[in-house]
Amino acid sequence: MALNYEPSITLPRRRFAPPGWRIKEGTAFSWLMLAPPLLFLVAFVGYPFVYGIWLSLEDRSVARPAVFVGLGNFINDARDPVFWQVVRNTFVYTFVATILKAAGGLALALVMNQDFRMKNLVRAMVLLPFIVPTVLSTIAWMWILDPAFSVFNWFLVHSFGMKPPGPSWLGNPYLAMGSVIFVNTWRGLPFYAITLLAGLQTIPGDLYDAATIDGAGSWHRFRYVTLPLLQPVIFIVTMFSVIFTFADFQLVYVLTRGGPANATHLFATYSFDLAMSAGQLGHGASVALAMLPALALVIVALTLYMKRR
Repeated sequence: MALNYEPSITLPRRRFAPPGWRIKEGTAFSWLMLAPPLLFLVAFVGYPFVYGIWLSLEDRSVARPAVFVGLGNFINDARDPVFWQVVRNTFVYTFVATILKAAGGLALALVMNQDFRMKNLVRAMVLLPFIVPTVLSTIAWMWILDPAFSVFNWFLVHSFGMKPPGPSWLGNPYLAMGSVIFVNTWRGLPFYAITLLAGLQTIPGDLYDAATIDGAGSWHRFRYVTLPLLQPVIFIVTMFSVIFTFADFQLVYVLTRGGPANATHLFATYSFDLAMSAGQLGHGASVALAMLPALALVIVALTLYMKRR
């Protein structure tokens, strides 16, 4: 007589963990992962920002004890004619450079989106102004714009009979502002062009085919297909460009140091001169902080405009 024997299988005992413990364990792990970036932000962003606010409320000069003056530095800024010239310079510099970069970057993106020989090489070369360090490229532009060695002046003198040595690009207030705007545009074009090119490549080709079948020409395809679908990318890249241009320092300070006669001083360069060159740390911090409301106003205006579109 056969016996049916079934071996007993012992299942491992499952450890019971209360739901509350699992939630706490997940929360602790999340905070553990978030701790390094949070500490980084507090140490290198939060602390300098708070310290800058406190510094702007003090009359603090080098080798002198600090005296709390409240809003005294900001009141002095409002009474300073150079400060208002800096405000005007910054808005003109940002507005004109952003318009030029947007128009030129969109044109470059449309060209690079076409099929032609050595397309990848051209795309790589477009990035060169953005890859070269700012100080190095600005020093090269100082040589290009120098009255004695300027390539532009040589061309104007030999081609149009202009009296040598030609215009003083960095010595005339109006030409100096135009020069720094031109150099900033040259450096910022790759950022616009490559970003907008990436946006163009996400637009389906079927939309262009359908528009062509309906009788739309090149301009109408650009106006009613390309621009509406490219608007979110244009908004994002314009906002970043406004922030970078508004707070520009290296290019302007190396090229003109804010001169001549404060014609190219921006918020960043003027606050640096006050704090580091003149030793007025509190006054310099107040000028730097005065940039924040103006920059926030520009960003809010851009956001409202895009929402209405």
